[in-house]
Amino acid sequence: MVRVVVVRGSVSNPAKGAGAAALCRIFHEDGYSCAPFKSQNMALNSYITSEGLEMGRAQVMQAEAACTEPSVLMNPI
Repeated sequence: MVRVVVVRGSVSNPAKGAGAAALCRIFHEDGYSCAPFKSQNMALNSYITSEGLEMGRAQVMQAEAACTEPSVLMNPI
């Protein structure tokens, strides 16, 4: 069974990304396999993955918190 946790907010900059990273780390430490996902990233700063593709830095930080390799599938648009 797949379980999903959604972190949402109605405005920019209320620390949704940091909260999601904290949850990723907590779930990882509790033995769950988890990965962040954000369909669209409007930030101008980006990270180049090991695949040579570009994704948002917030999802990279969250992937690192989950001890997961960052992938563009976590940030497809």
